[in-house]
Amino acid sequence: MTTLEIDVGDLEPQKVEFTKTELVVTLADGRKIATPLQWYPRLKGASAKQRANFEIMPMGIHWPDLDEDLSIAFMLKGRRG
Repeated sequence: MTTLEIDVGDLEPQKVEFTKTELVVTLADGRKIATPLQWYPRLKGASAKQRANFEIMPMGIHWPDLDEDLSIAFMLKGRRG
């Protein structure tokens, strides 16, 4: 059995935004990923200040105040937090 490798582009997040119902991440290549905020209970229940305090990592996002880490690859696959 061989493994099929798919080039998914640059997964580095550049911008993180929240709407009332979604987490929206803009990637380095310009794509936007929008996922339901209800998938991430810690983020949904967080204050605006806590949500704004995040660190961008090469392939994900970390919120130190919430002990929350999200993988861009998992977001693209539609996996909940």
